[in-house]
Amino acid sequence: MWAVFVNVFTVAVGSVVGLLARNLISKKLSDAIMLGIGACTVYIGISGALQGSNTLVLVLSMAIGGAVGTALDLDGKLGGLGGYLDRLVKKSGRLGSAQGDIVQAFVSASLLFCVGSMTIVGSLNAGLSQDYELLYTKSVMDLISSAMLSASLGIGVLFSALFVLVFQGGICMLAGVLAPFLGEYARGELICAGSVVIMLLGLNILGITKIKVADYLPALLIAPLLCLFM
Repeated sequence: MWAVFVNVFTVAVGSVVGLLARNLISKKLSDAIMLGIGACTVYIGISGALQGSNTLVLVLSMAIGGAVGTALDLDGKLGGLGGYLDRLVKKSGRLGSAQGDIVQAFVSASLLFCVGSMTIVGSLNAGLSQDYELLYTKSVMDLISSAMLSASLGIGVLFSALFVLVFQGGICMLAGVLAPFLGEYARGELICAGSVVIMLLGLNILGITKIKVADYLPALLIAPLLCLFM
């Protein structure tokens, strides 16, 4: 769990740095930063999706996962949590221009930091063999990403550190239970599905789509389950 705490710390520190620089960045520059982040997010999604070897598993996991997530309204629930944080911040009335769109920032940052190969594999490695190298690498990357995101979107990115703690910490603690279901084949398909979800997030950041990305999170559970039968 130590590496998870380090990752949470770097997200928080990066977010604070970005917030301090927020007033120094013009709207034009902020928009340029977001487009760059969006493009990189799409690239990360595409490169990770290539790790899959069974297209049928991907199609079924995204279809079934999307249906389950929509039925459960996961995107609405995650957005609702962001809305609760938004109300708390507005009630304090102290942040001014640092506030930004808290719901968008919280949801986008939470998904970006938690749905990807480095999160899944790194958390499993940390939980199973106390191998923290991948999560430490991810922590450095998240330090930079959180600074850029919070400079553009505001304080909602800082709150995503809590989601990182719960999501990555959960995988790390349950690694021993999950390991039998996550052989090399299943892990590759899981990373593939997660990377497609990241690609959808990138398209949203670029402003091309308005997909309810969190509704597809169940695909990360469906993919390894399908691998048991294929």
